[in-house]
Amino acid sequence: MQREHVLSTALELLEKQGLATTTLDMLAEKLGVTPSDMKPFWPDREALLYDCLRYHGQQIDTWRRQLQLDESLSAEQKLLARYDVLAEHVKNERYPGCLFIAACSLFPERDHPIHQLAEQQKLASLNFTRDLLHEFDAHDADSVADQMELVQEGCLSKLLVKRQLQDVSVAKRLAEDILHIAQCRKFGALS
Repeated sequence: MQREHVLSTALELLEKQGLATTTLDMLAEKLGVTPSDMKPFWPDREALLYDCLRYHGQQIDTWRRQLQLDESLSAEQKLLARYDVLAEHVKNERYPGCLFIAACSLFPERDHPIHQLAEQQKLASLNFTRDLLHEFDAHDADSVADQMELVQEGCLSKLLVKRQLQDVSVAKRLAEDILHIAQCRKFGALS
């Protein structure tokens, strides 16, 4: 049993079924093993969830680094790219970023390792957005970053419940509007 294969399969299951409903039995069945085969690596569901979220966070961090290094895209395109990627996942009935939102709800204690992992991912997203906004030379980049992250988290939260692709399009349009308003402020059009 390869660790990365198990985590990848578990992640797919979590993104499709949700954090609250995915069980070790479901994963074992999908992998063609028994739950006891996984016990040496993940003694319980919580240990597996932690590893899956950490694995997923590493995937997202890698994507962000690659995107930041892509010189063919403008800062604005990089800021909006998350919505294109999210839309592709939603078309495949996968809801990746929702896992971190759900993790904060399922594990509300701030000192819980899964909650902390989700908070780290949210902070990494905010820092990514803030860095690109500085590159974009946006007026009041910190405030604009907060606004853009609020739109993204709102989109992910709504996807948890409604699972509708159109919500990604609406969030992307809102993010575009936020960027355009920031540019207008920068040039004094909204003074």
